[in-house]
Amino acid sequence: MKLKRIAYTVNVFPKFSETFIANEIAELKRRGVEVLILSRRNPVESLRHPVVIDNALETHACYGEKSFLPALKKFRPQLIHAHFATQPTELARMLSSVLDIPFSLTAHCYDIYRRPAADFSERCRHASAVITVSEANARYMVDVLGAPATNLSVIPCGVDTDWFNPKWTRHAKAPLLVCASRLQPHKNIPVLLHACALLRDRGKIFRCVVLGDGDDRAKLEALRDSLGLSDLVQFCGLTSQEEVRGWWREASVGLLPSLAEGMPVSLMEALACAVPVVATAVGGIPEMISSGDNGYVVPVNDPPAMADAVMKILEDPRRASGMGKSARETALARFSLDHQVDRLIDIWQQMLHRRQAA
Repeated sequence: MKLKRIAYTVNVFPKFSETFIANEIAELKRRGVEVLILSRRNPVESLRHPVVIDNALETHACYGEKSFLPALKKFRPQLIHAHFATQPTELARMLSSVLDIPFSLTAHCYDIYRRPAADFSERCRHASAVITVSEANARYMVDVLGAPATNLSVIPCGVDTDWFNPKWTRHAKAPLLVCASRLQPHKNIPVLLHACALLRDRGKIFRCVVLGDGDDRAKLEALRDSLGLSDLVQFCGLTSQEEVRGWWREASVGLLPSLAEGMPVSLMEALACAVPVVATAVGGIPEMISSGDNGYVVPVNDPPAMADAVMKILEDPRRASGMGKSARETALARFSLDHQVDRLIDIWQQMLHRRQAA
Protein backbone atom coordinates (compact mmCIF):
# COMPACT_ATOMS: atom_id res chain seq x y z
CA MET A 1 0.00 0.00 0.00
CA LYS A 2 1.51 3.33 -1.09
CA LEU A 3 1.28 6.46 1.05
CA LYS A 4 -1.10 8.85 -0.72
CA ARG A 5 -2.82 10.91 2.00
CA ILE A 6 -1.63 11.95 5.44
CA ALA A 7 -3.08 14.29 8.06
CA TYR A 8 -0.91 16.34 10.40
CA THR A 9 -1.90 17.58 13.86
CA VAL A 10 -0.05 20.67 15.10
CA ASN A 11 -0.59 23.42 17.63
CA VAL A 12 -0.29 26.35 15.21
CA PHE A 13 0.22 26.45 11.47
CA PRO A 14 2.07 28.19 10.05
CA LYS A 15 4.34 29.20 12.92
CA PHE A 16 7.25 31.41 11.96
CA SER A 17 9.76 29.56 14.13
CA GLU A 18 8.67 26.11 12.91
CA THR A 19 9.89 26.11 9.34
CA PHE A 20 10.80 22.44 9.74
CA ILE A 21 7.10 21.50 9.71
CA ALA A 22 6.34 23.60 6.63
CA ASN A 23 9.41 22.27 4.79
CA GLU A 24 8.47 18.67 5.59
CA ILE A 25 4.91 19.12 4.35
CA ALA A 26 6.03 20.96 1.21
CA GLU A 27 8.44 18.14 0.35
CA LEU A 28 5.66 15.58 0.77
CA LYS A 29 3.50 17.63 -1.59
CA ARG A 30 6.32 17.73 -4.14
CA ARG A 31 6.39 13.94 -3.98
CA GLY A 32 2.69 13.66 -4.74
CA VAL A 33 1.45 12.99 -1.19
CA GLU A 34 -1.76 14.84 -0.28
CA VAL A 35 -1.64 16.55 3.12
CA LEU A 36 -4.32 17.89 5.44
CA ILE A 37 -3.03 20.11 8.25
CA LEU A 38 -5.12 20.19 11.44
CA SER A 39 -4.07 23.29 13.37
CA ARG A 40 -5.44 23.67 16.88
CA ARG A 41 -5.04 27.45 16.78
CA ASN A 42 -4.89 30.13 14.14
CA PRO A 43 -1.51 31.78 13.54
CA VAL A 44 -0.97 35.14 15.24
CA GLU A 45 2.05 36.17 13.16
CA SER A 46 1.35 37.92 9.86
CA LEU A 47 4.71 37.16 8.22
CA ARG A 48 4.99 34.03 6.10
CA HIS A 49 8.04 32.15 4.87
CA PRO A 50 8.28 31.54 1.09
CA VAL A 51 7.86 27.78 1.57
CA VAL A 52 4.37 28.46 2.97
CA ILE A 53 3.41 30.95 0.26
CA ASP A 54 4.99 29.23 -2.74
CA ASN A 55 3.37 25.89 -1.88
CA ALA A 56 0.01 27.39 -0.84
CA LEU A 57 0.24 25.39 2.37
CA GLU A 58 -2.42 27.37 4.21
CA THR A 59 -4.99 26.17 1.69
CA HIS A 60 -4.38 22.68 3.09
CA ALA A 61 -5.00 23.77 6.70
CA CYS A 62 -8.08 23.32 8.83
CA TYR A 63 -8.48 25.34 12.04
CA GLY A 64 -10.28 24.57 15.29
CA GLU A 65 -10.83 21.10 16.73
CA LYS A 66 -14.58 21.07 16.07
CA SER A 67 -13.90 21.09 12.33
CA PHE A 68 -11.32 18.31 12.34
CA LEU A 69 -13.45 15.19 12.26
CA PRO A 70 -15.68 16.32 9.34
CA ALA A 71 -12.57 17.39 7.42
CA LEU A 72 -10.87 14.06 8.08
CA LYS A 73 -13.89 12.02 7.01
CA LYS A 74 -13.91 13.92 3.72
CA PHE A 75 -10.12 13.70 3.24
CA ARG A 76 -9.83 10.01 4.24
CA PRO A 77 -6.17 9.97 5.39
CA GLN A 78 -4.30 6.69 5.63
CA LEU A 79 -2.58 7.82 8.82
CA ILE A 80 -2.13 10.80 11.13
CA HIS A 81 1.17 12.35 12.17
CA ALA A 82 1.59 14.68 15.16
CA HIS A 83 4.36 17.20 15.59
CA PHE A 84 5.19 17.46 19.31
CA ALA A 85 4.21 14.94 21.97
CA THR A 86 1.88 17.40 23.73
CA GLN A 87 -1.68 18.28 22.65
CA PRO A 88 -1.11 17.41 18.95
CA THR A 89 -0.25 13.83 19.91
CA GLU A 90 -3.22 13.49 22.25
CA LEU A 91 -5.42 14.81 19.44
CA ALA A 92 -3.88 12.44 16.88
CA ARG A 93 -4.39 9.53 19.25
CA MET A 94 -8.08 10.36 19.70
CA LEU A 95 -8.74 10.95 16.00
CA SER A 96 -6.91 7.80 14.96
CA SER A 97 -9.07 5.80 17.34
CA VAL A 98 -12.28 7.30 15.97
CA LEU A 99 -11.21 6.74 12.35
CA ASP A 100 -9.49 3.40 13.02
CA ILE A 101 -6.23 4.42 11.34
CA PRO A 102 -2.69 4.44 12.78
CA PHE A 103 -0.87 7.51 14.06
CA SER A 104 2.76 8.50 14.56
CA LEU A 105 4.46 11.38 16.32
CA THR A 106 7.63 13.42 16.30
CA ALA A 107 8.95 14.64 19.66
CA HIS A 108 11.34 17.59 19.54
CA CYS A 109 12.61 19.39 22.67
CA TYR A 110 10.26 21.26 25.01
CA ASP A 111 7.80 18.35 24.82
CA ILE A 112 10.56 16.06 26.12
CA TYR A 113 12.62 18.10 28.57
CA ARG A 114 10.58 21.05 29.79
CA ARG A 115 6.90 20.11 29.50
CA PRO A 116 6.52 16.38 28.87
CA ALA A 117 3.00 15.01 29.21
CA ALA A 118 2.31 13.09 32.40
CA ASP A 119 1.38 10.07 30.26
CA PHE A 120 4.27 10.51 27.80
CA SER A 121 5.17 6.82 27.79
CA GLU A 122 1.54 5.80 27.28
CA ARG A 123 1.21 8.08 24.26
CA CYS A 124 4.33 6.54 22.75
CA ARG A 125 3.01 3.02 23.34
CA HIS A 126 -0.20 3.80 21.49
CA ALA A 127 1.63 5.30 18.50
CA SER A 128 2.54 3.00 15.63
CA ALA A 129 5.82 4.90 15.26
CA VAL A 130 7.62 7.43 17.44
CA ILE A 131 10.23 9.71 15.92
CA THR A 132 12.61 12.10 17.60
CA VAL A 133 15.35 14.31 16.23
CA SER A 134 18.46 13.22 18.16
CA GLU A 135 20.01 10.23 19.88
CA ALA A 136 20.18 12.28 23.09
CA ASN A 137 16.43 12.78 22.92
CA ALA A 138 15.88 9.06 22.32
CA ARG A 139 17.97 8.06 25.35
CA TYR A 140 16.11 10.51 27.59
CA MET A 141 12.72 9.38 26.30
CA VAL A 142 13.51 5.75 27.06
CA ASP A 143 15.56 6.08 30.26
CA VAL A 144 13.69 8.94 31.96
CA LEU A 145 10.22 9.14 30.42
CA GLY A 146 9.70 5.39 29.94
CA ALA A 147 9.01 5.41 26.21
CA PRO A 148 9.37 1.99 24.55
CA ALA A 149 12.49 1.66 22.43
CA THR A 150 10.84 -0.82 20.04
CA ASN A 151 8.95 1.72 17.93
CA LEU A 152 11.36 4.65 18.35
CA SER A 153 13.41 6.07 15.46
CA VAL A 154 15.84 8.98 15.31
CA ILE A 155 15.33 11.19 12.25
CA PRO A 156 16.72 14.74 12.45
CA CYS A 157 14.74 17.46 10.75
CA GLY A 158 16.21 18.43 7.41
CA VAL A 159 16.91 21.61 5.48
CA ASP A 160 16.87 22.30 1.78
CA THR A 161 20.60 22.04 1.10
CA ASP A 162 20.12 23.24 -2.47
CA TRP A 163 18.56 26.46 -1.24
CA PHE A 164 20.75 26.90 1.86
CA ASN A 165 24.05 26.88 0.01
CA PRO A 166 27.43 28.55 0.47
CA LYS A 167 28.71 31.76 -0.97
CA TRP A 168 32.38 30.90 -0.75
CA THR A 169 33.54 34.52 -1.15
CA ARG A 170 32.08 36.68 1.58
CA HIS A 171 31.98 40.46 1.42
CA ALA A 172 31.42 41.44 5.05
CA LYS A 173 33.82 44.21 6.09
CA ALA A 174 34.30 42.64 9.52
CA PRO A 175 33.85 39.03 10.66
CA LEU A 176 30.15 38.39 11.11
CA LEU A 177 28.77 36.28 13.96
CA VAL A 178 25.19 35.05 13.47
CA CYS A 179 22.75 33.55 15.96
CA ALA A 180 19.32 32.46 14.68
CA SER A 181 17.18 31.85 17.75
CA ARG A 182 13.95 32.66 19.48
CA LEU A 183 14.52 35.09 22.33
CA GLN A 184 13.38 32.82 25.14
CA PRO A 185 15.11 31.96 28.46
CA HIS A 186 16.26 28.48 27.44
CA LYS A 187 18.13 29.93 24.46
CA ASN A 188 20.43 31.66 26.99
CA ILE A 189 21.30 34.64 24.79
CA PRO A 190 22.97 36.55 27.70
CA VAL A 191 25.89 34.13 27.37
CA LEU A 192 26.31 35.19 23.74
CA LEU A 193 26.30 38.86 24.76
CA HIS A 194 28.92 38.33 27.45
CA ALA A 195 31.05 36.37 24.98
CA CYS A 196 30.79 39.29 22.55
CA ALA A 197 31.90 41.67 25.31
CA LEU A 198 34.96 39.49 25.90
CA LEU A 199 35.79 39.47 22.19
CA ARG A 200 35.56 43.26 22.10
CA ASP A 201 37.73 43.59 25.21
CA ARG A 202 40.36 41.40 23.51
CA GLY A 203 40.44 43.87 20.64
CA LYS A 204 38.63 41.66 18.13
CA ILE A 205 36.80 43.49 15.36
CA PHE A 206 33.46 41.85 14.49
CA ARG A 207 29.72 42.30 14.07
CA CYS A 208 27.01 40.08 15.55
CA VAL A 209 23.38 39.72 14.49
CA VAL A 210 20.66 37.85 16.37
CA LEU A 211 17.83 36.69 14.11
CA GLY A 212 14.55 36.07 15.89
CA ASP A 213 12.13 37.52 18.38
CA GLY A 214 10.54 36.57 21.67
CA ASP A 215 9.50 37.59 25.15
CA ASP A 216 13.06 38.35 26.28
CA ARG A 217 13.91 40.87 23.58
CA ALA A 218 13.60 44.03 25.68
CA LYS A 219 15.70 42.55 28.50
CA LEU A 220 18.33 41.35 26.06
CA GLU A 221 18.56 44.70 24.32
CA ALA A 222 18.96 46.36 27.73
CA LEU A 223 21.76 43.94 28.62
CA ARG A 224 23.44 44.57 25.27
CA ASP A 225 23.35 48.31 25.89
CA SER A 226 24.65 47.97 29.46
CA LEU A 227 27.61 45.94 28.13
CA GLY A 228 28.42 48.69 25.63
CA LEU A 229 27.65 46.48 22.62
CA SER A 230 25.07 48.68 20.89
CA ASP A 231 27.32 49.26 17.88
CA LEU A 232 28.39 45.61 17.60
CA VAL A 233 25.28 43.49 18.26
CA GLN A 234 22.02 43.90 16.34
CA PHE A 235 18.70 42.26 17.20
CA CYS A 236 16.87 41.84 13.88
CA GLY A 237 13.51 40.49 15.08
CA LEU A 238 11.46 38.06 12.99
CA THR A 239 13.47 37.29 9.89
CA SER A 240 12.31 35.68 6.66
CA GLN A 241 14.06 32.61 5.29
CA GLU A 242 15.52 34.70 2.45
CA GLU A 243 17.03 37.08 4.99
CA VAL A 244 18.25 34.21 7.19
CA ARG A 245 19.97 32.64 4.21
CA GLY A 246 21.49 35.97 3.29
CA TRP A 247 22.97 36.36 6.77
CA TRP A 248 24.28 32.79 6.86
CA ARG A 249 25.95 33.21 3.49
CA GLU A 250 27.91 36.19 4.86
CA ALA A 251 28.59 34.68 8.30
CA SER A 252 32.01 33.77 9.61
CA VAL A 253 30.71 31.87 12.64
CA GLY A 254 27.31 30.63 13.82
CA LEU A 255 26.51 30.80 17.53
CA LEU A 256 23.97 29.07 19.77
CA PRO A 257 24.35 29.24 23.59
CA SER A 258 21.23 27.23 24.52
CA LEU A 259 20.48 25.48 27.81
CA ALA A 260 18.43 22.81 26.00
CA GLU A 261 17.98 21.69 22.40
CA GLY A 262 16.70 18.75 20.41
CA MET A 263 18.58 19.07 17.12
CA PRO A 264 18.55 22.77 16.16
CA VAL A 265 17.53 23.49 12.58
CA SER A 266 19.25 26.87 12.70
CA LEU A 267 22.61 25.12 13.00
CA MET A 268 21.73 22.84 10.09
CA GLU A 269 21.14 25.96 8.00
CA ALA A 270 24.51 27.33 9.08
CA LEU A 271 26.27 24.08 8.21
CA ALA A 272 24.55 23.94 4.82
CA CYS A 273 25.92 27.43 4.10
CA ALA A 274 29.44 26.25 5.05
CA VAL A 275 29.51 28.19 8.32
CA PRO A 276 31.42 26.67 11.26
CA VAL A 277 29.44 26.95 14.48
CA VAL A 278 30.11 27.34 18.18
CA ALA A 279 27.33 25.92 20.33
CA THR A 280 26.73 24.44 23.75
CA ALA A 281 26.96 20.74 24.54
CA VAL A 282 23.24 20.13 25.02
CA GLY A 283 20.75 17.77 23.38
CA GLY A 284 21.75 16.67 19.91
CA ILE A 285 24.31 19.42 19.30
CA PRO A 286 27.33 17.17 20.03
CA GLU A 287 25.90 14.75 17.44
CA MET A 288 26.09 17.39 14.71
CA ILE A 289 29.17 19.39 15.72
CA SER A 290 32.57 17.77 16.02
CA SER A 291 34.97 20.15 17.78
CA GLY A 292 37.79 21.18 15.52
CA ASP A 293 36.11 19.71 12.44
CA ASN A 294 32.95 21.71 11.60
CA GLY A 295 32.85 23.93 14.67
CA TYR A 296 33.27 23.74 18.43
CA VAL A 297 31.08 22.44 21.23
CA VAL A 298 31.48 24.42 24.47
CA PRO A 299 30.14 24.06 28.03
CA VAL A 300 26.85 25.63 29.05
CA ASN A 301 26.98 29.07 30.71
CA ASP A 302 30.62 29.67 29.80
CA PRO A 303 31.13 32.96 27.89
CA PRO A 304 34.96 32.67 27.99
CA ALA A 305 34.80 29.23 26.36
CA MET A 306 32.49 30.56 23.66
CA ALA A 307 34.73 33.57 23.04
CA ASP A 308 37.83 31.34 22.92
CA ALA A 309 36.23 29.05 20.33
CA VAL A 310 35.20 32.00 18.16
CA MET A 311 38.75 33.37 18.35
CA LYS A 312 40.18 30.03 17.17
CA ILE A 313 38.05 30.23 14.04
CA LEU A 314 38.52 33.92 13.29
CA GLU A 315 42.28 33.98 13.82
CA ASP A 316 43.07 31.09 11.46
CA PRO A 317 41.53 31.64 7.99
CA ARG A 318 42.86 28.34 6.66
CA ARG A 319 41.28 26.45 9.56
CA ALA A 320 38.05 28.40 9.14
CA SER A 321 37.90 27.52 5.43
CA GLY A 322 38.43 23.82 6.12
CA MET A 323 35.80 23.85 8.86
CA GLY A 324 33.34 25.53 6.50
CA LYS A 325 33.84 22.84 3.88
CA SER A 326 33.40 20.15 6.53
CA ALA A 327 30.24 21.91 7.74
CA ARG A 328 28.75 21.76 4.25
CA GLU A 329 29.67 18.08 3.91
CA THR A 330 27.97 17.35 7.24
CA ALA A 331 24.76 19.04 6.10
CA LEU A 332 24.71 17.19 2.79
CA ALA A 333 25.39 13.80 4.37
CA ARG A 334 23.12 14.01 7.41
CA PHE A 335 20.70 16.93 7.41
CA SER A 336 19.16 17.26 3.96
CA LEU A 337 15.40 17.54 3.65
CA ASP A 338 15.42 14.83 0.99
CA HIS A 339 17.10 12.38 3.36
CA GLN A 340 14.71 13.22 6.19
CA VAL A 341 11.56 12.76 4.11
CA ASP A 342 12.91 9.55 2.55
CA ARG A 343 13.21 8.07 6.03
CA LEU A 344 9.81 9.37 7.18
CA ILE A 345 8.08 7.85 4.16
CA ASP A 346 9.85 4.53 4.80
CA ILE A 347 8.45 4.46 8.34
CA TRP A 348 4.96 5.43 7.23
CA GLN A 349 5.00 2.80 4.47
CA GLN A 350 5.95 0.19 7.08
CA MET A 351 3.02 1.33 9.23
CA LEU A 352 0.64 0.90 6.30
CA HIS A 353 2.05 -2.52 5.39
CA ARG A 354 1.66 -3.74 8.98
CA ARG A 355 -1.87 -2.39 9.00
CA GLN A 356 -2.71 -4.16 5.77
CA ALA A 357 -1.19 -7.45 6.96
CA ALA A 358 -3.03 -7.41 10.30
